[in-house]
Amino acid sequence: MASGPPATADLVDEHGERLRVCDTQFRAFGGRRAFGGRVRTVSCYQDNGLVKELLNSPGAGCVLVVDGRGSLHTALTGDLIAAAAVDNGWAGLVINGAVRDSAVLAGLNLGVKALGTNPRKSSKAGVGAVDVPVGFGGVTFHPGDTLYADDDGVVLLPRD
Repeated sequence: MASGPPATADLVDEHGERLRVCDTQFRAFGGRRAFGGRVRTVSCYQDNGLVKELLNSPGAGCVLVVDGRGSLHTALTGDLIAAAAVDNGWAGLVINGAVRDSAVLAGLNLGVKALGTNPRKSSKAGVGAVDVPVGFGGVTFHPGDTLYADDDGVVLLPRD
């Protein structure tokens, strides 16, 4: 039997206060309900140019954490960008913002957590920053941390 990533509740029990728990109540959109990997980050606002660029590069099993500042006005990823993430070996996405094409996302072998949906496209200017610390839900996500997500939430183990 194949084993997936450890359950977030088990990780809390095992690591206690060392484990950071994100308080943001995300919705699950991807076909992979539980996922984990090394953190990469993007900070952007209603512009997914950097998200698209990064997910079109080798992911090596990483999880992309996107801080869209909680905006639900535009989607920061959709079916084409998410399909590129699958093709390039990304494990998942955690988006502090919106997605679109949710029915297609549900069929992809990719973990996708986001606040909600909006069919509106975002701009593509590439404004923002890659691999910088981003914070939401009471935690700061640092590139190189290890993130685990499942139906109970999102947790982080800091890099040593």
